[in-house]
Amino acid sequence: MKKILVLCTGNSCRSQIAEGYLRHFAGNKAEVYSAGVETHGVNPKAIATMAEDGIDISHHTSNNISEYSNVPFDYVITVCDNAKERCPFFPTTAQKFHENFPDPAKATGTEAEVMQQFREVRQIIKTYTQSFVTTHL
Repeated sequence: MKKILVLCTGNSCRSQIAEGYLRHFAGNKAEVYSAGVETHGVNPKAIATMAEDGIDISHHTSNNISEYSNVPFDYVITVCDNAKERCPFFPTTAQKFHENFPDPAKATGTEAEVMQQFREVRQIIKTYTQSFVTTHL
């Protein structure tokens, strides 16, 4: 079984959404983890927008990358430029992937406009993760 780490800055939105979809699409083909170079807690709007698509991430936790230093990952996916640049080195033979998804946590406007931006980012991540699973698992 492959081990996948999704890495973001605060492990609150993009990495949580990606973890949810990777778990969904990979099924029993992979163990999926997510972490941040910091921990900001799981964003309630990320939980809500995933629930709209039938994926429950309400049980996810915000984890620091240091918690996984001994896990032999097969794949590490950074989902923002900041995480790619700030990721501390840890010994791994993992194949590395990078995609700089927009940060929905920085969305501004009315509640409806902010949620729409979360939905747009969710769709981008959904498409990416579905393709990743098809290609690599």
